[in-house]
Amino acid sequence: MIKVTVHQSERGEIAAFTVEGHANFARYGSDLVCAGVSAVVFGALNGIVELTGVVPKVEEGGEGGYLYCEIPGDVPEEKRPEVDLLLKAMVVSLRTIEKDYGKYIRITFQR
Repeated sequence: MIKVTVHQSERGEIAAFTVEGHANFARYGSDLVCAGVSAVVFGALNGIVELTGVVPKVEEGGEGGYLYCEIPGDVPEEKRPEVDLLLKAMVVSLRTIEKDYGKYIRITFQR
């Protein structure tokens, strides 16, 4: 199962998130759930960098089964709403996957 943990600030902004595990929906290379989650997450990260100029701290590992992303604390105040909107759009897309494939992906939130 893919476990997504979204860490929110007291203000409700997304400060960090972790994606870990494998869906095991289908064999490697044919797993639509893994492919969808990867596309959504990396699309959001690429969008943040390209559209806002903010470079998140990213750690990967676990043979593709682990990604941690943290938004730097020194993001300019005018860029923070843009970054948060992109991250919230990512969560909306991940929730759509969870709705249809809940046996293979679980999203939790922490403050």
